Amino acid sequence: MREALAGLTTRGRAFAAAGATAALCALVLGQRDLLRVAVLLGLLPLACALVVARTRYRVACTRVLQPVRVQAGEQARILLNLTNVSRIPTGLLLVEDKIPYVLGTRPRFVLDRLEPRGRRQVAYRVRSDMRGRYILGPLTVRLADPFGMCELTRGFTHRDTLMVTPAIQPLPHVRLGGEWSGGGDSRSRSVAASGEDDVAPRDYRNGDDRRRIHWRSTARYGDLMVRREEQPWQSRATILLDTRGAAHRGEGPGSSFEWSVSAVASIGVHLIREGYLVRFVTDADTGVDTGAHRAALDGNFEGLLMDALAIVTPSANRRLDRVGAALRHGGADGLLIAVLGAIDTEQAETLAKLRHGTTVAIAVLVDSMSWLHLPDDLRAEERKAFDAAAGLLRQTGWRVIPVHAGDELPPLWPQAARGGQELELPLDRIRTLTAAMRGSARRAGRSRDTAGVPSGVEQAAAEGASGSTADLAGPDRTGSNGDAQ
Repeated sequence: MREALAGLTTRGRAFAAAGATAALCALVLGQRDLLRVAVLLGLLPLACALVVARTRYRVACTRVLQPVRVQAGEQARILLNLTNVSRIPTGLLLVEDKIPYVLGTRPRFVLDRLEPRGRRQVAYRVRSDMRGRYILGPLTVRLADPFGMCELTRGFTHRDTLMVTPAIQPLPHVRLGGEWSGGGDSRSRSVAASGEDDVAPRDYRNGDDRRRIHWRSTARYGDLMVRREEQPWQSRATILLDTRGAAHRGEGPGSSFEWSVSAVASIGVHLIREGYLVRFVTDADTGVDTGAHRAALDGNFEGLLMDALAIVTPSANRRLDRVGAALRHGGADGLLIAVLGAIDTEQAETLAKLRHGTTVAIAVLVDSMSWLHLPDDLRAEERKAFDAAAGLLRQTGWRVIPVHAGDELPPLWPQAARGGQELELPLDRIRTLTAAMRGSARRAGRSRDTAGVPSGVEQAAAEGASGSTADLAGPDRTGSNGDAQ
């Protein structure tokens, strides 16, 4: 009863106050008729509170998200199905669903009456320009009496998750090269040379049977090695995202970091639909690797990639030292695509080691400084530094796609198919520009290393490691249900 009295509305409290005032006046003035009015005014809100408190409605709710995964800037439709599972009709129901403010205002609905076993369906739409994982719920139902004197709140405990993923842009079909890694057309020749069971060792990957570990090769190389008993038929690709906060500029949906995340999403979905097995990693050694669960994923790989990109955040790393370990953890086969922020020559040397042999490596190099409004002289120095880093990557065999503020990925993507990009600047000119880049960084107060271009960059192209592949997948539907009484 105490909870019911606390749930009195403004109207109920006004009636109670008017009844107390009328009763006091009736006692002072000796008016018996006024006392009867006072009793009526005072008992009405108390009676309503008692009725609402003793009400035992049982209401079930189901929440349906259409779809459960939506791109940033698009709308999702939320359906709420309310069912009265009790044997008595309900009174007035005020329904409110709790959602984050970034998705919009909280939706509120008024349901007049629910008959026994009756059902009502209400819907609302949400939209967010920022990607992320958003929790919807819990749903609350406020019970009210017909006179509006008292309201009590009943809530459900279940919540649902809406994934707002990066925006995806369709990319044109281009031949990237390096599609078949250890399989395809070369499979017949390898089988003829070594038989159906090829015992050549390879790096251990998550999900490999430990009984296939080749201990002699493990002792020789210092890393776990397994027997290569079968060869894949599908193309493999590894996508690297540079999440270093210091390498990106801008804020909100228009920042260079959000552009990079959207680019990774577009490239990943494009490669998956082209038949690649895609693996996603970051400089923080996080990502998606589902190679051990391919059969369970039933070929739906896009969902897991988009879910991972929906929650990726800038890291505190200032260097790319952990990238090599992240790629070696999954193997060294297939195509390598890196979406990078601002890099210097030291970071370029680290990236050079990721490509070896005939590995096709593509760098989507984002000029994050172009997201800022800089003076012309400083902008020219930053542009020279950007060109020097791009030239150094090309010198070590990378295909470089330069990106500036305002560019869109689809028109730039055909550059990824150019297998023999010419070096735009001679190496001695790159070294000169690198020295100028370091000097401008010191004058601008930014922390950059003072070492010159390593003399072993040319040799570093034949070293290092690359990544493995994995299937990508995610859930497609969800709902919620519960009882409130």
